[in-house]
Amino acid sequence: MIEFLHVSKSYPGDYQALCDVSLFIDKGEFVFLTGRSGAGKTTFLKHIYMEERPSVGQVFVFCYDAKYIRRGEIPFLRRRLGIVFQDFKLLTDRNVFENVAFAARAAGMSERQVKRRTFEVLAATGIGHKCVQNPASLSGGEQQRVCIARAMVNDPLVLLADEPTGNLDPLVADDIFQLLRNINTAGTTVVMSTHELRFLEHSHYRRINLERGALTSGGGAALKPMRFGTGQLNGAFR
Repeated sequence: MIEFLHVSKSYPGDYQALCDVSLFIDKGEFVFLTGRSGAGKTTFLKHIYMEERPSVGQVFVFCYDAKYIRRGEIPFLRRRLGIVFQDFKLLTDRNVFENVAFAARAAGMSERQVKRRTFEVLAATGIGHKCVQNPASLSGGEQQRVCIARAMVNDPLVLLADEPTGNLDPLVADDIFQLLRNINTAGTTVVMSTHELRFLEHSHYRRINLERGALTSGGGAALKPMRFGTGQLNGAFR
């Protein structure tokens, strides 16, 4: 589903964000992405939704090759992804329902589908009773639930969560982690960047750890070459 082959990413000033990273993330996995601040976690996630391209190496996501994907194809790739950010990025000029519905419309749903699916994911994330409220009036945990609902509204194959519990108190963070586990149990692949090592202690999920952009654990045993060849392959991975 997601494959990195000898991926390195350099920025001006000789800053090496990723260094020779090779790994495979399979369908249905829950994967922790760990490392200190500046270790390359966010850069790694940006390569999955192709906001960044590798300086060296290859990235394959849903049979798209980052080397060959055209700019106009990237929105179609991202429709198969759900992305949750630490700082929420909710629209404060719209209520909870409209924040989630906005993402559904962007995915090309009809208004009937938008209404049905938005209510479904708000209920599933435990925030349906707040649908007419402004996000600014919600607690941090409630806002993160709205973010997760927004990310799940297009029924993505993969959910990317970049420090989703970083701004939350421990009890609320535990609730958000359990929600992500439930999403994974339902069949969605989850990649969760986190500093909360206590989550790792109480679960069996694989840990991918980065140090100064280099992979130090979690890659070798799961590496599973997809052998796409050199071109971009179209079609959904189901």
